[in-house]
Amino acid sequence: MKVLYKTILAILFGCAVASCAPSIAPFSQQAYRYATELKVESLSLMDRAENPFLDHLKHVEKLKIDLEKAYEFAKGRPRNEHSTKQWEILLDPDRNLIGGFLFRWESERQLSYPFIQQSQLLIADAFDTVIGLESGKIRFSD
Repeated sequence: MKVLYKTILAILFGCAVASCAPSIAPFSQQAYRYATELKVESLSLMDRAENPFLDHLKHVEKLKIDLEKAYEFAKGRPRNEHSTKQWEILLDPDRNLIGGFLFRWESERQLSYPFIQQSQLLIADAFDTVIGLESGKIRFSD
């Protein structure tokens, strides 16, 4: 009887702990680093979009790979759906963020300075959303 009581108590305690677990992933320094570094790299590369796309093809390809790494990292973390969705929006070539900007630059070969400036504002804000999502997560040290 004593063993049964302890077993039931352990199960109830386990259920209580599991229900108190956070519904989002905890803070990740790596995810935060990806977002902040890729924001800077993206905005810097965008400054060059007045020049022919082919002149910067290697830089664009490297950025695309790094963006995909960040997305795959986010997607692979449990309970990280919100951040993963933001990365998907950011990378989508059919939207007006970095994926769409790079697609348009490649299609049009060169972009105008006013378009680049306006795009940078939108893209910086989108990266800030990803950064804010990550920095707002609970840290293990908290």
